[in-house]
Amino acid sequence: MSDQTFHLPDVGEGLTEAEIVTWRVAPGDQVAVNDVLVEIETAKSLVELPSPYAGVVGDLLVEEGKTVDVGAPIITIADAAAPAAVVPAPAAAPAADEGGSVLVGYGSAGQVSSRRRKPAERPVAASVGVVAKPPIRKLARDLGVELASVTPSGPAGEVTREDVVAHASQASVFRNIETPEWPDERESTIPVSVATAAPAAPAPAPAAVVNDAREESIPVRGVRKATASGMVRSAYTAPHVSVWRDIDASRTMELVKRLKSSPDFADVKVSPLLIMARAVIWAVRRTPMVNAAWIDGDEGAQIRVRHYVNLGIAAATPRGLLVPNIKDAQDLNMRDLARSLEKLTLTAREGKTTPADQSGGTITITNIGVFGMDAGTPIINPGEVGIVALGAIRQKPWVVDGEVRPRWVTTVSGSFDHRVVDGDGVSRFIADIASVLEEPALLVE
Repeated sequence: MSDQTFHLPDVGEGLTEAEIVTWRVAPGDQVAVNDVLVEIETAKSLVELPSPYAGVVGDLLVEEGKTVDVGAPIITIADAAAPAAVVPAPAAAPAADEGGSVLVGYGSAGQVSSRRRKPAERPVAASVGVVAKPPIRKLARDLGVELASVTPSGPAGEVTREDVVAHASQASVFRNIETPEWPDERESTIPVSVATAAPAAPAPAPAAVVNDAREESIPVRGVRKATASGMVRSAYTAPHVSVWRDIDASRTMELVKRLKSSPDFADVKVSPLLIMARAVIWAVRRTPMVNAAWIDGDEGAQIRVRHYVNLGIAAATPRGLLVPNIKDAQDLNMRDLARSLEKLTLTAREGKTTPADQSGGTITITNIGVFGMDAGTPIINPGEVGIVALGAIRQKPWVVDGEVRPRWVTTVSGSFDHRVVDGDGVSRFIADIASVLEEPALLVE
C-alpha cells in the first residue's frame, strides 16, 4: 500500500493537452479500480477517466476549467493498492453477458467507455404496457430511451419513431453516363511537380480584457480551439473556390415522403439529408478528385485519391462544431446509410462522438438548411479537398414546361481546394448532385 499520483494519460487521440471539466470525486472519497475520477475535454471529445488504483482520494491537483498537458499530475490517491493490469479497449462494446469490470487501457488503442448503460443493463419493466411496434421498441433500446417516459403522439396512442428520436435528442438526369464501379485499390497517389508553401498564419489577437458587465472574456479551448486552428490552417493553406446551383428538389421531397411511410424505414429517420448523402457518394465516383487529399512530403507534393468515401457530416453540438464521418459510406444501402446518419447525429448531440469517428474523413456535407440558410461558402475540413452545403428547401415559384408552378427548391453549394480540382471538375460534381436531387429514383435499391 502506498500513495500514488495519477498523471493525465494519453487517451489515444494524438493530442497533447486536455481541460479538466468535472471532478467526480472529492478528497477523502473511497475509490475502486475503474471508478470514474474526472471528466476531461480534449479537442475532439469528452472523456471519462477511470481510476487505475483502489484507495482514498488525496489531493485534486488541477482545478476544474484548467487545461493541462498530457503527463501532468492531476490527482493523488492515498493507501493505493497496486495498479490494475491495463488492457486495450475492445473494438466493439462487450456483450451484455460478459460481466466483470474491465479497466479501459490508455494509449493509442485506448478509448474510454461511455457512461451510458448498455442496452441489456437498462430497465425494461417500466416499458410494459406501452403501445409501440417492435421496430420502435428496438430503436428505443438502441438509443437508450425508456418507452414509459416517452409521450406518445400516434393516432391510437402508440409511441412513434419521431417520439423516440425527439426524446433521445432532448436527455435527366444521370446524363446517360454509366456510373463507374468502386476500384479495388482503395487509394492511389498522383505526384505533382511543385508543392505550394503554406503562408504563415496571422498572429493571434490579444485576449480581451473585461472592464465591466458589458463584456466578457471566453477562453478558447477544447473543440473551439481545435476548430479555430483547423479553419485558419485550411483557409490560409488551401485556395478555396466556391460554386452553387439552385435545384428543383420536389422529387426528392416526394421520395422522402414515400420512404417515411415505408415499413422498411419505420425505425429510422428519413430526411432530405439522406438523399443528399447518396447524391454526394454517387457524384464522387464520377469526379474522384473531389474526394482526394493534398499531401506535402519531403520529396514534393502529392495528390492522394481515395477510392472510398468516409462521409463527414458537420454537426453543431453544445460543445461546438464536430465533423464525425461514416466510414466506407459507399458500401451502405439507403436504409443502412439512414441508420448511420441518425446514429451519428444523436451521438454528436450527446457529446459522445469519439476521436475515431472524427478522423479519416474524405469529404464533408454541411446541412445549413436546418438553420434557415439558403447557401454558403463553407471552409474545407482540414485533410480534405471538398465540402458541400445543402441549403433550406422551400416552396418557390419555378418554371416547369413554360408554366410557373410552386416547387420545392433548394441550393447546393460547395467549396473545393483549387490545387487539386479545377473549375470543370467542381462544376461537374455539383451538377451531378443536382441531377440526383432533381431525379433520385434510380438511387433507390
